[in-house]
Amino acid sequence: MNVQESFNQFIKDSKRVLKVARKPDLPEYLELAKISALGVAIIGVIGFVIVMLGSLIGI
Repeated sequence: MNVQESFNQFIKDSKRVLKVARKPDLPEYLELAKISALGVAIIGVIGFVIVMLGSLIGI
């Protein structure tokens, strides 16, 4: 498959994805926002614990 065929296949696949995609409704959007915020908070807590342990150990 050459570059032109690869590009054409990418365009075709992108059009198919955009046809199937839809805008989320409000409850779905709020659920995704809550899950994302929870993930950010968990990663932040893990990072804070690592920094605190490092400062206690003296690294």
